[in-house]
Amino acid sequence: MRKNSKAAIIDAAIYLFNTKGFNGTSVRDIAAKADVNAANISYYFQNKNGLLENCFTVFFEHYLEELEKGYALLECGAEACLKAMVDHVLRYQCENIQLTRFILREMTIDSQVVREIMSTYHVKERFMFKKVLEAGMETGEFKKLSVQFTILQLKALLSMPFLNTHYVTEVLHVQPHEKYFADKYGQEISKWIRGTLCAEQQPEKMLINI
Repeated sequence: MRKNSKAAIIDAAIYLFNTKGFNGTSVRDIAAKADVNAANISYYFQNKNGLLENCFTVFFEHYLEELEKGYALLECGAEACLKAMVDHVLRYQCENIQLTRFILREMTIDSQVVREIMSTYHVKERFMFKKVLEAGMETGEFKKLSVQFTILQLKALLSMPFLNTHYVTEVLHVQPHEKYFADKYGQEISKWIRGTLCAEQQPEKMLINI
């Protein structure tokens, strides 16, 4: 039996949930993959649903931690802050590709767990994005756009590669978990922020002597 059986169980569950689906994975499957006794799963998580909730909690707590690192830079300007938030979240998702893929897929299902996530973690996420966008609009850094629709567009950019990893590989010939992808895709989102959100810099008016 592995020394850290709890970590082994979580790793095995994430792998199997991704490859076989949540409903297609049994407690015995997880125990066999983790090389632990099935009783260990009951001890740590009660059952498979408890393990699922743990995966959600682990993902979103760390996700929000990364988001907050960028949000803390709001005093440096809205554009710099938003780009930092994107960079932190994108790299977290790339470094935890299996967990990210599974969680984002599960978020498309209407379930009690998902509704609870929407009422807690997603509320915090929307609050931070909203504050940054509104701050940028107030200072003139950002154009006057719909905050709600801008958040939707930003969320789509951050989630699409992890919901459609095979499509990304087919188009870009690179895996979403590779550092090159995180660097390049982060640059592309930065261009989107600059081109879509940022107000055009007004050239200084030239004085004309008549």
